[in-house]
Amino acid sequence: MEFPRLLKLEHISDSLFLFGPRMTGKTYLLRRLKTDLFIDLLDPEEELKFKRAPKEFWELLKALKKGQVVIVDEIQRVPVLLDYVQKGIEELNLRFILSGSSARKLRRGSANLLGGRALDLRLHPLTTIEIGHDFDIEKALSYGTLPRIVSSVLENREDDARRQLKTYGTVYIKEEVQAEALTRNVGAFQRFLNVAAQMNGEVIEFASIARDCAVPMSTVKEYFSILEDTLLGSFLWPWDRSERKKARGKFYFFDCGVIRALQNRLVDPPTPQEKGHLFETFFLNELKRLRDYYEKPDEFSVWREGKQEVDILVTAPKGPLMAFECKTSSETISQDTLTAFRRRFPKVHLYVVSLKDTHPRRLKNDVTVLPWRRALEAYCPLHTESSISRKH
Repeated sequence: MEFPRLLKLEHISDSLFLFGPRMTGKTYLLRRLKTDLFIDLLDPEEELKFKRAPKEFWELLKALKKGQVVIVDEIQRVPVLLDYVQKGIEELNLRFILSGSSARKLRRGSANLLGGRALDLRLHPLTTIEIGHDFDIEKALSYGTLPRIVSSVLENREDDARRQLKTYGTVYIKEEVQAEALTRNVGAFQRFLNVAAQMNGEVIEFASIARDCAVPMSTVKEYFSILEDTLLGSFLWPWDRSERKKARGKFYFFDCGVIRALQNRLVDPPTPQEKGHLFETFFLNELKRLRDYYEKPDEFSVWREGKQEVDILVTAPKGPLMAFECKTSSETISQDTLTAFRRRFPKVHLYVVSLKDTHPRRLKNDVTVLPWRRALEAYCPLHTESSISRKH
């Protein structure tokens, strides 16, 4: 199946980096662009050739004409090519599109990141609008929204979807961690990955995870850094900086299907408790995707004051904008939490995001309950069913 993506690379005239986790569709998008030179570093022969003789890349560039387009897929595999990319931009006036699933090796290896000469874009799993009218929230919580997985589910090939998701962790460890030499102890990282997946959406205690994995706490922090730098997940830190200093953030993986695969839970439907964390993960990731695709400057955090907590606080450059509390049942936010939140943010809208409700509700305590689609529209009014059409 073909899904229309919100990220329209063909409309961008600048050079750019395109980063995203594996299987989000980067190569598929790049193959559809008009290009004058395509370098695929996932091809072992191409990778070896340019590692041995990177100057051949410069020779290819010099044969191109001013303004032509060069695409390099998985640029982090041969980062030295970035020096020639900069020369190509400055001396030959070429346009480059550079993709990868990790910026970690580039940053840690002091690679040339072009000093602002290229945009930094992200490609995520599919959004609800990109999937279109076929979107099923229950399937999304169970299998995630990676394009290949969505296609399998929509074509009633759920066994294929489960097999593909089961191999995701193995492929990731082999190709991202081991091949890129991000950590020498792949076995320890595998144990950590399993524990981290079980902790998805919960407050992370580094010392506890270190004990479970039998590695130093510094190693656990480094492993979480690997997950962040390879775009497999990110921390949601407390809004209050004094709380943040306590290092009690929550970690969310980038896709619900990958989480369930790492947890070895793909066979059975999510339990009610599991569904709570999955729904929160889905909604937060959807907010991040809309922010990136619509180029919004917002930041997300968890609001916490004593025992009171609200799942997601959206902060714009001028300050807190709105907040969301995710619920999978008919329950709403407690009065104690509401009182504490409004004492701190009297003018910030606080919404209860409901998995079950199909229409908005206004409660006695002046809380608005929104169906999850309406909550997404509250954050990004452009994000509606009519904003993009579905193609097959």
